[in-house]
Amino acid sequence: MFSPSSRGRLTDRDLGRFPGETLFHRVARAVCHAGCLPRKELYEAWETARRVRRVFHGGRVVDMCGGHGLLAQIMLLLDDSSPGAVVVDLKAPPSSARIAGVIAGEWPRLAGKTEFLERGIDEVEVLAGDVVVSIHACGALTDQIIARAVAARARVAVLPCCHDFAACDAGDLAGWVDVPLAIDLTRAARLRQQGYRIWTQQIPGDITTKNRLLIGAPATKDRA
Repeated sequence: MFSPSSRGRLTDRDLGRFPGETLFHRVARAVCHAGCLPRKELYEAWETARRVRRVFHGGRVVDMCGGHGLLAQIMLLLDDSSPGAVVVDLKAPPSSARIAGVIAGEWPRLAGKTEFLERGIDEVEVLAGDVVVSIHACGALTDQIIARAVAARARVAVLPCCHDFAACDAGDLAGWVDVPLAIDLTRAARLRQQGYRIWTQQIPGDITTKNRLLIGAPATKDRA
């Protein structure tokens, strides 16, 4: 069994599982060469990025709580019209340099296009033309990321996790649905109230049970 939800690291031993010339297989082989990324995180980044790129084109990518930065780099691979990406985390893990190195080795045009910033969410400027993304920013961090995007009237896409029942707003819906779903429904409703068009999607559940993807963009008249 080769489960996409495994936390085992991909290595060169897994190269034979990705023999094709599709973009995903090429990215997967590069990640295998890096030898540092959990399998689950490859699939999460790929499935999130391709869904977001179906909706949003162009713009600087701002990957909040981005860790190794694979999500941002796949976003750039899927759309050459983006000028670059910023990966924001309090401390960049050692895997970030290794992932960036193997990606740039396979796609030299991406060399130098991703900047890693060791800062907090509130310490990075967000611009109206940006695409703000995040995978599994824990608890209320997801709400802070949404708030930063909304303040700049930037596009945003988040895959929430670790729903903090004390810190996150469930919108008085917990009597009808489970609390994590109530929190995400409230997030979606709040984005609409703030003048955003929203898209609610899911990445495959065999990758992660925390698979609800919330995408939002300022309404057309707001962006005009």
